[in-house]
Amino acid sequence: QVQLEESGGGLVQAGGSLRLSCAASGRTFSSYAMGWFRQAPGKEHEFVATISGSGSSTRYADSMKGRFTISRDNAKNTVYLQMSSLKPEDTAIYHCAARTHMLVDPTTRAAYPYWGQGTQVTVSS
Repeated sequence: QVQLEESGGGLVQAGGSLRLSCAASGRTFSSYAMGWFRQAPGKEHEFVATISGSGSSTRYADSMKGRFTISRDNAKNTVYLQMSSLKPEDTAIYHCAARTHMLVDPTTRAAYPYWGQGTQVTVSS
């Protein structure tokens, strides 16, 4: 099992940047592919990005490509989400998650049994 804790959220103006962090504890961090999801008020969870255990492979939602970058530091048991050119519609609670179900679509919540509590990102216009 792995425990996850996000940090780095906050209030930022449109066009600004934030870097979210997700610290993991528990089993070997590098054995988990990791993902970021977000949930805006009144909406379903939305896939943001995922990264392989080694960090060599990444995948993004189309609306985040070119603006968001997922990365990880396995020595620090941490995954990051660098967000730039933020828009008001990026306002949401951002969750990191650890994936174990490798045959399940990695853009779906079903692939990730372990979740953090989330960190709020608010983008003002």
